[in-house]
Formats: sequence, C-alpha cells, structure tokens
Amino acid sequence: MLTVNGIDDLKTRIGQELGVSDWHEVTQENIDKFAEVTGDHQWIHVDPERAKETPFGGTIAHGYYTLSLAPRFSYDLFQLEGVAFGLNYGLNRVRFPAPMPVGGRVRMRMELQSVDDIPGGAQITMKLTFESEGGEKPVCVAESLSRVFAG
Repeated sequence: MLTVNGIDDLKTRIGQELGVSDWHEVTQENIDKFAEVTGDHQWIHVDPERAKETPFGGTIAHGYYTLSLAPRFSYDLFQLEGVAFGLNYGLNRVRFPAPMPVGGRVRMRMELQSVDDIPGGAQITMKLTFESEGGEKPVCVAESLSRVFAG
C-alpha cells in the first residue's frame, strides 16, 4: 500500500499510477446479493441458465457492481495521511467497455490525474481502470472525484 503524506506530497504524484489491486473473484452469490440490494434483477446478471444462450456464455456482473468495488480496491492501494477527512465527491465519466463475466476475476488500476485546491483542502481526480483477468478491454473506466480537508 502506498502512503502519501499530505496534499503537497500528493501533488508531486500527479500523472502517476498509484497502484494495481489484487485480483477479486466475481461470484454469482455476490451478484445476486447486489441485485437484491439494488433491485436490478435483469436476467443477464441473475439467471445463469438463460445467460448461457447469450454471446457471453453466462451471467455478467452489473456495471455498477464493478464500479462499487472502487472503495474496496482504493483502501488496499492508497492511504493519504495528514488530512482530517475525505469524501467521495462524485464521478465525471464512467464507461463499461466490456462485460465482466461472473466467475472471473477483476482488479483495478488507480492513476492520479489532478489535485486542485479548494477552500480548506483539495479535490482529487483519479482514473480508475477495472480489468478482467484475460480480458482484452477494461470492464470499467471511471474518473473519480474525492475531496480531502486539512486538519
């Protein structure tokens, strides 16, 4: 895990990859739980038998399931010390260029794109790229915004 000491140290890392997460297995059980929580029971995600007849050959993860792994992976990759707290501020762009097969594994690359001063702290823009093991294209690419505030 990378530890960065404050906003000034973070600014020196603009344009750098901050890390690549470990692989995470995408299970049907977790996809079904995600469907329950979100109410998104679209059959391509939750009906393995019907999904076998698609070009994917089985169920695929919800795009938002994949995106929802960002905090999990981020906490494993990166720690910012010297700030009072941080908040998720939102997303500028999110794309799902390829399906994430259930039963496959996914990981995330994190690149620091910018650190902009705001009153009391900074706004951080990260490029998050989610890769499926053996996949040719990313399964998700997102530009994530966070705000951190000095102590």
